Amino acid sequence: MKKLLTFLFLIFLSGASYAAPIDVKYDDGIYHIVLSGDKIKKQIEFISSPTLITNKEAHNKSNSLLTINAGFFDPQTQKSMSYIVNDTQTIEDPIFNESFQTNPVLRRNMKKILDRTEFRVLDCDSKLKYEIAQHNSKVDFLCSVQTSAQGGPQLLPNLRLEEEFFVVKDKDGNVIRESASVLHKTARTLIGLKTLEGGAQEIHIFIVTDEHPMDIYEARDLCASYNLDSAMAFDGGSSTSFNYKNIAVTSKQEDGGSGRALKSFMIIKKK
Repeated sequence: MKKLLTFLFLIFLSGASYAAPIDVKYDDGIYHIVLSGDKIKKQIEFISSPTLITNKEAHNKSNSLLTINAGFFDPQTQKSMSYIVNDTQTIEDPIFNESFQTNPVLRRNMKKILDRTEFRVLDCDSKLKYEIAQHNSKVDFLCSVQTSAQGGPQLLPNLRLEEEFFVVKDKDGNVIRESASVLHKTARTLIGLKTLEGGAQEIHIFIVTDEHPMDIYEARDLCASYNLDSAMAFDGGSSTSFNYKNIAVTSKQEDGGSGRALKSFMIIKKK
């Protein structure tokens, strides 16, 4: 009997150690994805494609467990408007996007755009951790950015619309320019962090579909309702995409149903 109990206990431990740290729930047009545990930190990568491809194509090519859309891009030049880092190397640098030179409005506000919020996986003296911060903010001593993707705006702890050039107001406080449809209801890809008791971190991803479109204030409130410490948006609207097992989400704003061709992605690699 003692041997049987020991055997069953070992089976339980074995099953627990291989439990998938990806939890996906769906409610009222919103997918809520939670990534937990230390092991998954080594499986997260931000990647880019030389040419624009759909989220499903990126998912299949990278043979990943989960894939979502990430940074902003210029569909005309097919170049990134967001910084992307992979394996400590900057693989996409928006400063080389011709749009900044040919568009006078973007050129005048380049500092704000280049310092938009990004999601980072940091290696801190061989210990991995997550961080959401502005691109130009320094990492802690003994830490280095392993992989990251820029998007924006920051949602929590503070909404940074004007600081990141998503909204421009006149002297009377009236909005005279809007980017990424932040003030309109649309599909959205959101990512945030929650610190648990004991210091462990969870990633919370929200795929807000066309069935429940949100403006950026509603997106912020959604993240706040889960008591996240920090949160940000990736590219949204017609770019909103998500692939996991038999789940394939694309924005209905795209004709054909295959999804919009994109530049960069967050993937969870298979072990």
